[in-house]
Amino acid sequence: IQPRMSSAGDGEDGGGAAADTVVLEITDAAASPSSAPPPPPIPVSALAAPLPSPTVLAVRADRSRLIESSSYFRALLGGSFSESGSGYVRISCDLAAAVQVLRYLFEPPASFAISHHNFLPLLEGALFLAVESLLVDCERWFRTVRSRNPSMVVPLDFIIEAWYFAPKHGVTFVEDVCPGYLAQNFVQVISSRSFVHIPYDLLCSTIESPNLTVDSEKQLCEAILSWVSASRQSCEQSVSNSADNQLSLLSKVRVCLLPLGFAAGTKRNCFEFGNNAVCMILNLLKDSLQTLLHTVTDDNLDSYRIRLTEYSKKIVLSGCPQLTTQFLYISALPTDLDAVFKRTIVSDVNDGCLNHYNGLVKKAKTLSFRNVRIVDLSKCPNVHFGAVILWMKWTFPELRTFIASYCLLFQFEDLQCLLLRCPWINEINLSIDTSIILSKYSIISSRSEVRRDVNRNLSSYYMQSGLYGTSGNPVFSNISKLILEGRNDITDMNLLEISMLKSSLCYINIKHCTLLTDDDSFSYHKDEHAHVMAFRLQELHLEGCEGISCAAMSQLVSNMNIVKSLCLRETSLADGALCNFVGSSLEYLDISETVVSMVSLAPVIRRNSNLSCLKTAGCRNLLFEQGEVQSTSGNKYGRFLQEITSTCYLEDVEMGWAFCPVRVDDLIPSFSKVRRMTVGLGTTLPENILHALPEICPFLESLVLRFQVISDRVVRNLLESSTNLQVLCLHYCLGNLTSFSFQTMAPALRILRLQWVTPWITNDDLTILTQNCNLVELLLSGCKLLDTSSQEIISSGWPNLACLQLEECGQITLDGVDSILDCKALEEVLLRHTGRGIGRTIITDAIRELPLLRKLALDLCDASEGGYDTPNVPEGKMMRSVRMSRCKKSAAAARSCFGEASSSSSNRKPVQHRETIVLEWSSRQLTTTVVEERL
Repeated sequence: IQPRMSSAGDGEDGGGAAADTVVLEITDAAASPSSAPPPPPIPVSALAAPLPSPTVLAVRADRSRLIESSSYFRALLGGSFSESGSGYVRISCDLAAAVQVLRYLFEPPASFAISHHNFLPLLEGALFLAVESLLVDCERWFRTVRSRNPSMVVPLDFIIEAWYFAPKHGVTFVEDVCPGYLAQNFVQVISSRSFVHIPYDLLCSTIESPNLTVDSEKQLCEAILSWVSASRQSCEQSVSNSADNQLSLLSKVRVCLLPLGFAAGTKRNCFEFGNNAVCMILNLLKDSLQTLLHTVTDDNLDSYRIRLTEYSKKIVLSGCPQLTTQFLYISALPTDLDAVFKRTIVSDVNDGCLNHYNGLVKKAKTLSFRNVRIVDLSKCPNVHFGAVILWMKWTFPELRTFIASYCLLFQFEDLQCLLLRCPWINEINLSIDTSIILSKYSIISSRSEVRRDVNRNLSSYYMQSGLYGTSGNPVFSNISKLILEGRNDITDMNLLEISMLKSSLCYINIKHCTLLTDDDSFSYHKDEHAHVMAFRLQELHLEGCEGISCAAMSQLVSNMNIVKSLCLRETSLADGALCNFVGSSLEYLDISETVVSMVSLAPVIRRNSNLSCLKTAGCRNLLFEQGEVQSTSGNKYGRFLQEITSTCYLEDVEMGWAFCPVRVDDLIPSFSKVRRMTVGLGTTLPENILHALPEICPFLESLVLRFQVISDRVVRNLLESSTNLQVLCLHYCLGNLTSFSFQTMAPALRILRLQWVTPWITNDDLTILTQNCNLVELLLSGCKLLDTSSQEIISSGWPNLACLQLEECGQITLDGVDSILDCKALEEVLLRHTGRGIGRTIITDAIRELPLLRKLALDLCDASEGGYDTPNVPEGKMMRSVRMSRCKKSAAAARSCFGEASSSSSNRKPVQHRETIVLEWSSRQLTTTVVEERL
């Protein structure tokens, strides 16, 4: 802005004005010239009120104060200019900036403060009017914004505006502060809509800052990719500059710390980066120790360090099978350690000697990060959890939540050690995949053997202090939430040991811990109430715990008065027990596959108006007038749908029997907040309701339909109108679907399961699907037109696929499974009746090639050599189960999936699968079971 000064002339001096007062007529430099007379002068004290004119202002101000505070006014009013003796002076500048400066000079400090709302006008005004004290105050305020509070306190838009402002006006301190400020608040920054508008040089400087704070390297990479995508769509940069910037930013990502599945997924849009990332991760899996030793020698450990800063609150390393204990320790070591000592730590930290770790850490003076509250090591099978626990104890003294889901080798003794070493933790999640062998199956044979790759039992080290097992031990007073889902090696003895947490434990999930019976017959157990924690529980998940008796269930339910989340799916729950439940705080209730009726369920629904999740699939007794108990006098109840729509506003609903709406109005407004819906056997939704689901449930994210009548009209409308839909599962549905259903973009869709509903799918249809949605899970059944080329379409179209299930899908595996094994992120694979081309070593090959693989299901009919080799010691440590189904043999079809039929017959009938061989690994053993049916 070019200043313009002029005198009003002798005739306009305002002779009545006091000698120490001057009238400043300030015209906004950006306004068009006007011949209108200036407004009457106002006092400085009136500047806080709305201005009389947006373009021109006359204000009376103290001449001495102006001269004293501003070099500009000192020269103008006290120098040799003609205006020095005038009582009326005109200036042209930014009006808003001038007003803010005058308020700063004349208002009391208590009533005027610098904020992000007025900072830039103040700074611009201070620069133009040369107010030195204001320049100092502006710099002080801007620098203290960063240090005052570790959480973001000013909007990102303001930072971006300040960054653009600084170089135009020669302000250097803004450029000094902005990158560090954004770096320490990066987690909040990337959630802002303005993130994609950050200029390249500012983003680059932010990422290079030593204070860059992210929850994970994945979070950083996602942010960069979203910024790059937005910059491609804008016209601000040339194509070449955009490509160079993309490469420059992505080069700052520590690729070796990316989750394998995420790295594979980046191949869809950034193939070269994603492919290089996957290759680096796979190479680390082969020999990370030698890689780290070479890196120490070259003094280049930074690219292998987890980003830890004083501002870190959460550390998420989930899905990184390449991660070893060494990565954790080198990230917490001071950077100034000599190379020899670093090599010692890298070499020795994995030897399993916990006492050795103590010595190493004391000598190295491990850094401490007191703000970290959450650590997530899920799907990290190659870390030594004894060492991890000590690492967390030293490095994160204020840790509150530890997550290690799908870490099969984490043993109960490790849990005991964790409770002892880190007593401040209050949430622990150790869930794994649930066992596929249920009590309802007929077992032909079963045998177990100890895993050879199991960690050395460290219980003697854990227990040496004698603290664990002491009833009422104060070190266990913090643990409130414990998730052991799927841990079917947890016994009643372990449950008794957990019961010492009764004074603090409020949330417990022991779904499918099938060995638990809640048996209290241990003769040495003196505290008869130690197992009853129910009175203080707020969350209890017992799904699949069929060993709990009806009497124990009734006692348990009757004591849960404040529970908010209750899952009793596939248990012995009956009306007698549910009638004893008197709680009124329920938000989540799952009683699916039980024998309860409306007699007991209706009162529960009526009492719990905050219920947002209700799952009752498979509850056939909901259809009946009465259950096993008589309705009490006056306890009348209506239809199931009538009860829930008159009481609840559901977000998650799973319905089967007795759920029969006949009008759209039946579901509005109680279903207007539904995000997840499952409708199964026992009810039929008419087409008009299915078509109206996007309107009925505008926030719908997941829809599972079983045995429903569907059409192109319904499916197409769901994909087009339910913009938040991430999960679509169609199981055994009737209707005439065509390829038209899926010829529309569904960018949010991640899981697609089409079970016996799309026999017409061809490779062309698969290709269209890969273009329209980015799936992580795909299930196809009965798609007999697919062939060996389908593998390549699937693996290249969805490189981040985590789950792939193909059944009765033509001849996909006729030439082997090479392309399927190229999907390095796969965690679950099912191949049944897909072509006899699967080699004998498929199990070993899959475990070696797919580092995250946990579940593998095969069919002996597809074996090219008649069977599969079954290893006891898998190279990967994540394997939970391998299933091999076997067809019924007959004289005419000894090795065929099909029964006897003449050679001219085109309608061969599938033979029932009579047996399934199941290999199931737990934390300690491998169990081989033969089940008399297909699983």
